[in-house]
Amino acid sequence: MAELDFDLRALYDALDEQRRSRGLSWSAATKEINRFKAALHPIATSTVTGLKSKALGEGDGILQMLRWLDRTPESFVPGFSKADAKRFRLPQLGEEQILRFDTRALHSALDLQRRDRDMTWKDVAAEVGGFTPSMLANLAKGGRTTFPGVMRIVRWLDKPAAIFTRASNW
Repeated sequence: MAELDFDLRALYDALDEQRRSRGLSWSAATKEINRFKAALHPIATSTVTGLKSKALGEGDGILQMLRWLDRTPESFVPGFSKADAKRFRLPQLGEEQILRFDTRALHSALDLQRRDRDMTWKDVAAEVGGFTPSMLANLAKGGRTTFPGVMRIVRWLDKPAAIFTRASNW
């Protein structure tokens, strides 16, 4: 599935294009992105610019970047058709909210499909790729996830990433 992974470099390029078209420095662009991020844990400029060469990106931070771009997570998966369809759009939030992944809901959906298909966690990990069985099971605890892995999971589930997000107050 790696050839169809969420493309972090393409996200960086889109952020850079938006930044340049608006005449912003990386610092100013990151400040705007952080408007959607909790004040106590702002995204660092180096986190944004590091997407240029990183293999993994923190899921909640990338959601804030996608909101700044007004793009869907699926729009950065090569060859994904209809990525801008309404069902893939990230939800609109209130002024005091940010978007986070609901990893418990992600785990529940994985477990349901795993059971429906009479699979073990090892089978699921092998099909999804990039995860161990324990990594998938640990999603039940809540917490964070990363790109491109989260997109492998939602693709395996055949669901939009947006349905596995939740609003969180600062």
